[in-house]
Amino acid sequence: PTCRKGFRDKDTLIVHQRIHTGEKPFTCPTCRKGFSEKGHLTQHQRIHSGEKPFICADCRKSFNKKSNLTQHQRSH
Repeated sequence: PTCRKGFRDKDTLIVHQRIHTGEKPFTCPTCRKGFSEKGHLTQHQRIHSGEKPFICADCRKSFNKKSNLTQHQRSH
């Protein structure tokens, strides 16, 4: 093992090990960029699709990442 971090389940360990191995099993079909986690690929694909599923309840502005919406909401 590269580090001594512990995990409760095998799936979480496998995802973590990719940090050390550099494995990126999820590839964007549009630009071929690789990702270590499926969720990161899903988030990346919104760049190509233009999808912005996170909508501000105050002003209706939309964002492709929840973190961007959260940051925006602080401006209200």
